[in-house]
Amino acid sequence: MTKLSDAEWKIMDILWRDAPKTLMELTRELEEETGWAKTTVITFLKRMEEKGAVSYEERGRTKYFSPAIDRADAELEETRSFLEKVFRGNVGLMISNMVKQEAISDEELEELYRILREGKKDV
Repeated sequence: MTKLSDAEWKIMDILWRDAPKTLMELTRELEEETGWAKTTVITFLKRMEEKGAVSYEERGRTKYFSPAIDRADAELEETRSFLEKVFRGNVGLMISNMVKQEAISDEELEELYRILREGKKDV
């Protein structure tokens, strides 16, 4: 699976939401938030194409970029990577830490309980 940088996530978010996009469309959408020039977006797109994260279709002289990876797959890979890097792969340690630091609300805890109960039913 392809590991995306923070900058690449910004581009992928746009493409997952509304693809295909031209270089100029991407640049306009990213310019206000990031300040990136067209050349910066080109650099990211080339790198992402080499990684297999985006693909493009040429129509005349214009390239239309689309995601080449599924968002759910990228999210799962990012979650696994974060969990391994920060909590040595231990999801219980992560949740315990969040509860102790009050970084998770009562509503989020209830949702987590619901998810766990439903997941257990599926087993």
